[in-house]
Formats: sequence, C-alpha cells, structure tokens
Amino acid sequence: MDIFGTILAPFKWLVSAIMLGFHDGLSFIGLPPENGWTWTLSIIGLVLVIRAALIPVFVKQIKAQRGMQLLQPDLKKMQAKYKGKTDQLSRQAMAQEQMALYKKHGTNPFSACLPMLIQMPFFFALFQVLSGITQARQSGIGIGALSHDQVVQFDESSIFGAPLSASLLHGGGLPGSDQTIVWVLSIVMILAMTASQFITQKQIMAKNMSEEAMASPFMRQQKMMLYILPLVFGVGGINFPIGVLIYWTTTNLWTMGQQFFVIRRMPTPGSPAARALAERRAAKGLPSHSLLGGKKDADVAAEVAAVEVKAQQRIQPQRKNRKKK
Repeated sequence: MDIFGTILAPFKWLVSAIMLGFHDGLSFIGLPPENGWTWTLSIIGLVLVIRAALIPVFVKQIKAQRGMQLLQPDLKKMQAKYKGKTDQLSRQAMAQEQMALYKKHGTNPFSACLPMLIQMPFFFALFQVLSGITQARQSGIGIGALSHDQVVQFDESSIFGAPLSASLLHGGGLPGSDQTIVWVLSIVMILAMTASQFITQKQIMAKNMSEEAMASPFMRQQKMMLYILPLVFGVGGINFPIGVLIYWTTTNLWTMGQQFFVIRRMPTPGSPAARALAERRAAKGLPSHSLLGGKKDADVAAEVAAVEVKAQQRIQPQRKNRKKK
C-alpha cells in the first residue's frame, strides 16, 4: 500500500462504516438491502453526518470570509502606504499592521478554506471505496468496513438502471447494464453538482459582499474561482462513480442551504443582504443590531491604532559622546 493509501485507510474504514450503519438501519425498517436506493440513502446519510460534524468549522469559515471581505479596503490602504518601501523596518511595520488588521476582523487567510480541507480526506476515501468496489468483488475481498458479500451487494445495486459504482468515463458495474443510462445519469449529476456549487458562490458575491469588498483585488480572485472551481469539478466528474456524484451533489446542496441561512440571518455589514435584514427588522418594528459581533468597534480601532503607532516608530541613531581633547 502506498503512503496516500495508508493515510486514507482509516478514513475509508470510517466512511464505509457510517454508510453501512445507515444501510443496516434502513434495511431494518423494511427497505430492500440489495436495492440501489437503499445504498443511495446511505450515501446521503454519510453526507448528513459529516456536514453536521463540520457545522462549528463552517461557522468559523463564515466569520473568516466575512472578515477577509471587510478588511480589503484597509488592506488596500496599507499596501498603498508602504508602496515602494523595501527597507527592513518598513516591511516589519507592514507585517505588524497586517496582523493587527487580521486581529481586528477576527480572521486569517487560511481559515476560510478549513471546511474544504477537512472534508477532502473523506471525499477521497469515499472515491476510493466506491471506485474500488468492482475490483474488490473480482478479487474476493472486502473494502473498508464492507465485507465481500456487502461489496457484491453494492456492486449489483443500481438506480434507474445505472450501477452506483459506474462512471461516465469508465462505465463498469452490472454486466449487461445500459451504458446510455449511465452516461445520462452521470451527466445530469455532474450538471447538478457544478450548478449547485456555482449558485452557492454566486449568491455570496451578489448578496453578501459590501461595495468596498466588491471593488477589491480579492473580489477579482473570487470571480475567477466562481467559474474555475465548478469547471474543475465538472471535468473531474467524468471520472467519479455515480455514488460519489450523489455524495458531492448532496454536500453542495447542504452548503447552499447553509449559505442561504447565513446570508439571510447573519449577513456581512454593508452588503445588500445586511440592508435587506435591516429593512425587515424595521418593518417589524425591531431595533437594528450590530452585525459585527465581538469587541466594540471603538475598542478595536484603538487597539489597531496603538499597533500602527508602535509599528511606525523608528529607532533614531544616537550620537556617541566624543571625548574632549
């Protein structure tokens, strides 16, 4: 087993065990254990477990994304302030002010990617489990927490006549299965996967960004990612088993629902969604409330100002006392 396989081994066992637990539970309440829809619901159950466990991380991601959007105007001013200054003291002062900005907005450049990074091992593990079903059946072995009999049962399951272990590029699955159905279902799932991802990012930029953030260089990068990420997943989807496409489409729909809730209830200050929330509260006779949270703005501003003053200080050279002749 290679290093990548060794790292993914516990994740493969975990995702297959969760999926198997849902499958046994659904079979216990009367669903046919060999039916493809039973296994499909088990994959959806796996998504629900993983995404529910990631809710605290998702909250941190939302706060980090909001903070990154809010600090862009200040970051742009800071970069203009130190433009052309390459001496060590200036670089040190710029770094200190940048850290103060991150502290002010309660964010950092890496926390926005945390949920995706945490979820990727589970995604790759599920990909290896589902794409290795047919080979495990032919080799007479199990895979992850699935026994050989369960592997055979999964490999023989299908929805709409398309095996869950089949993919657009490689086909596979049941002997005699209709390849056209596999192609059609795979294409529909790929389109649903990419569309849900595109809509999620689009609603963030359309409703949950302030005017300053929309005009920032960060926004240009976000616009590029809006089209690049769905394209990458769309192209990669031709190699995904149908079961993996079900997983990724379901998790995208979960993310879209979460984003809709956050944008409506906890929008970024200064964004169209924040104005819409203020209007709804005013229509109900409710007072407006701070959307920033955490420290008071005055306290944060004073703290940042103190850091900036400290960063701008320069150690003046001292004259050495000359000896009198």
